[in-house]
Amino acid sequence: MGKTETVLQLAELLYGGRQYLTTINMSEFQEKHTVSRLIGSPPGYVGYGEGGVLTEAIRQKPYSVVLLDEVEKAHPDVLNLFYQAFDKGEMADGEGRLIDCKNIVFFLTSNLGYQVIVDHADDPETMQEALYPVLADFFKPALLARMEVVPYLPLSKETLAVIIAGKLARLDNVLRTRFGAEVMN
Repeated sequence: MGKTETVLQLAELLYGGRQYLTTINMSEFQEKHTVSRLIGSPPGYVGYGEGGVLTEAIRQKPYSVVLLDEVEKAHPDVLNLFYQAFDKGEMADGEGRLIDCKNIVFFLTSNLGYQVIVDHADDPETMQEALYPVLADFFKPALLARMEVVPYLPLSKETLAVIIAGKLARLDNVLRTRFGAEVMN
């Protein structure tokens, strides 16, 4: 828990606002042919010249954060597309043009290894060791080697209470400011 909120805060901190975050739900890319939706269709195919969701977002916001949410649901060929971006800081779109990714911060969220994280929550060192084989079963070694893995532990009830209290306080402030109303305890 907290992965998406981390990415939202990072976009705000690094680039000045949540508008510098592009979220791509990777469960929409379960088929091999869906790569073209990310980078655009090649010449001669339907949709040629329209650009892809990912490449257009990077072209429009070259300094931003890209969240690839639920990456484990994407087709392996879709994931291969990111090797070049993570390795060289660039990727080719459907028309063969290079897209500069050097100033993009990519985040990939996944529930792979969740049980390993829960089982090793008290010992971060053994957690990393136990987590790697789970990730290696899914990601190709070349791609995995270009990632930093940050396990997120389940939030405690106390932490959840603090988060909820903070969100309610912000909501209370908005309601007071805009409508003269308040949230009651």
